[in-house]
Amino acid sequence: MVGRRTGGAFDGDGVHVGRDGWLFLTGGTNRVLDRYRSGLRQWRLLRGWARLIAQRAARADRLGIRCLHVVVPEKLSVYDNMTDGLRYDPRNASTRQLARRLARNPAYLDLLAPLRAGRDGPVPLYLRTDTHWTVEGCLLAYRAIMRALGALPPADIAARPRNRTKQVMDLGDKLPDRPREAVERITLLRDASRVEVGPLQARYEAEGRDRQLHVGAHVVYRNAGDGADPRRLVLFGDSCAHFDPFMLTGLLAESFREVHFVWSSALDWAYIERVRPDILLFEIAERFLARLPADDYDVAVAGRRGTAGRLGADGAAPPSPDEAAPGF
Repeated sequence: MVGRRTGGAFDGDGVHVGRDGWLFLTGGTNRVLDRYRSGLRQWRLLRGWARLIAQRAARADRLGIRCLHVVVPEKLSVYDNMTDGLRYDPRNASTRQLARRLARNPAYLDLLAPLRAGRDGPVPLYLRTDTHWTVEGCLLAYRAIMRALGALPPADIAARPRNRTKQVMDLGDKLPDRPREAVERITLLRDASRVEVGPLQARYEAEGRDRQLHVGAHVVYRNAGDGADPRRLVLFGDSCAHFDPFMLTGLLAESFREVHFVWSSALDWAYIERVRPDILLFEIAERFLARLPADDYDVAVAGRRGTAGRLGADGAAPPSPDEAAPGF
């Protein structure tokens, strides 16, 4: 059913139309606005996440692995000044509450504070018609992650070649007029190269369907450059990291000797113990905090499956429009 405009909101598709063409996801299967409500259910959910992060960090520490968690804030959490009257309280953002709970825990890095601090700069940190961050937003988060890990970014990383195209992005695609946005991409790979790809991803790529692949994607990059940090990093993440090397995964691949990316919110501890990385990095978009993973994911089993999006051992449903990443 086609939605309709009702004031600032776009009724029917879970999209809110803010100021100056800014679009915000408010609904979807993850019920995004619920992440800004107080109450016992939300309190228990975030307590569960805080406990899970502490448990993961303790287990990683026993293996001699540095563990770091980052949550990519929703646009609603960063750009509340552009929402134009949407009734919600950004002070209740899950990212804000987790940052308070885990303020002294080195296994959690708060990205909300630096993104809010940089939101009024000359270049937007998020795309206006999409749920994802821009190159600049991703670079800001990447630099914060590198500082937390005691690593130095390549001096020229932000100056790598860029290209700009006009596209209909994930939130714009939900509106009747399907607005197009100028989207900038950065070509990151210079010293790193892809040396391994999971069988599921290989199958999707061979069929020309890699843009349909989400949960279950698996790829390994290796960096032979003289300036690469010698550590091995395993990243469990989502579309804000991505298996294609133009977002967080690509930035990390150009920075560390070896980077493994697995698209999953649940960890595979057998895989982690087999790879024995120096660093275990977990990235998740704020809206996906709606579900607490069981950490019984199996990379090998996922690679043998035939349908992307039905691989989550934590019981996650197939990707809905708010989980997909058109144009990415």
